[in-house]
Amino acid sequence: MLVHLVGEMARFIGQGDVVAISQLATFAAFIFIIRGAVQYGQDALMAKAALDISLDLRQDTCDRLLRLNIGYFATAKTGDLSYRLTEDIDRIGETVNKIFHQFIPCILQLVVLLAYMISLNWQLTTATLLVAPAMAVLIGWCGEQLRIYSRRSQNRISDLSALVAELFSGIRIVQAFAAEEYALEKFRRSADRNRKARYSAERLKALQFPAIGFLEALSILLLFLLGGWQIREGNLTGTEFISYGAAAAWLIDPISITTSNYNEFKQTQASADRIFELLAMKPAVADRPNAIFMPRVKGLVEYRNVTFGYDSGEPVLQNLSLLARPGEAIALVGASGAGKTTLVNLLPRFYDVQEGEILIDGINIKDVTTPSLRRQIGIVPQETVLFSGTIAENIAFGRTNYDMEAVEAAAIAANAREFIAAMPDGYYTQVGERGMNLSGGQRQRIAIARAILLDPRILILDEATSALDSESENLIREALERLMRDRTVLIVAHRLATVRRAHSILVIEGGRIVEFGTHDELLAQKKRYAHFYAQQFY
Repeated sequence: MLVHLVGEMARFIGQGDVVAISQLATFAAFIFIIRGAVQYGQDALMAKAALDISLDLRQDTCDRLLRLNIGYFATAKTGDLSYRLTEDIDRIGETVNKIFHQFIPCILQLVVLLAYMISLNWQLTTATLLVAPAMAVLIGWCGEQLRIYSRRSQNRISDLSALVAELFSGIRIVQAFAAEEYALEKFRRSADRNRKARYSAERLKALQFPAIGFLEALSILLLFLLGGWQIREGNLTGTEFISYGAAAAWLIDPISITTSNYNEFKQTQASADRIFELLAMKPAVADRPNAIFMPRVKGLVEYRNVTFGYDSGEPVLQNLSLLARPGEAIALVGASGAGKTTLVNLLPRFYDVQEGEILIDGINIKDVTTPSLRRQIGIVPQETVLFSGTIAENIAFGRTNYDMEAVEAAAIAANAREFIAAMPDGYYTQVGERGMNLSGGQRQRIAIARAILLDPRILILDEATSALDSESENLIREALERLMRDRTVLIVAHRLATVRRAHSILVIEGGRIVEFGTHDELLAQKKRYAHFYAQQFY
């Protein structure tokens, strides 16, 4: 149509017909505007659809990851998960866009052209397509190899991403040990493995296109030989052959685009495999179909003959039983690896017991929904975790809308108000990534304030004062004394000075409770606890 308009325009220009020229120019401009609007609509619609798919896939994957048990993250690489949630999913979205934008139109064009060629001369078309199986096999084989190479390359770049995150999160140790060259050499080796994996894929693509080009040239040569024979036999006219040849020439472009898109599709399949691996994972701890909502509890905690072990290894806890009444502080002491942290991790169902049961107010924790259970329990871990944002946002973590008065009250109870008030922006001071703008004691008190704001009936303090100076430890101890009333507190501690005032102290060894009693009672027994105490204070 546009060619016809150009021809008409040239004729009217030669005649000097200004009116006709203006009308044609207006019509041509209108056509271009309509074409541009349609093109914009198509591009915008396809882009939106692809981005929506990426967003949904990213949200579903993140949701699945957030619900996996803690044991998975003990071995998973943060950089690898970040790469899957970003680059892998972006590649899937981009490929979806190309499939709708290029691949499907090219396939339709191939179908139409082949139908036209068959209508002209089916014998010639059949003979010309003799090389099609070889081309299909070549494209299919190359695509499958690309998928394998791409999977390998994405694994390598994930390893590289994980290494980068590890190096820069531990930059203080790297510099403190003057290990910059060592770290750089690790980075070089990882980056080189990624380079080699990507080069294998690129080399295969570089080989594929000349091979397909050779098959296309062979097909064209066969076309001319058979076309000449058909003309000589009177089965085809010269005009029909020219038309047939033009249709065959128009096949080259869609074949090239289809091949290129197929390669990208196979490379994207590797990304999709990595995402579907995550989506296929099932949480090791899951709610029962008939799980009930746990109402606010009083805080009676009971472990009944609990046995637990990680994977298929030896049990960490063996036939362990304990009872913690509301308002009691129970301290767990013992050597590293005795099972203290494992014991408290079972209470919020980070893991499920293999034998026995755990009850809160007489209710088996497996019979209630996990969120309603965990809202009853405040946790202050050994390694304080803060998130980028303000101090107030970290104290109110998990709440979109929060009451500043409640945040301030929690900070006061955690003995954090004084240092927060000294900050340049008070509660709105940015803590920095992982809370790096705060000291260890300050981070720990914010973590305690976060647990206080939850207003739990049960508190778990896992080595909460192990990395603090004596002043910060005293401030935290004061906060804990205020919190113990009407709450059940489980304290995991190596430093025995923090557990003297506990209502009961349990000495754990080999996954069993080997001693229990008050501080004075255990000292009088002159056994394991007394030995630990003597090691620390004498």
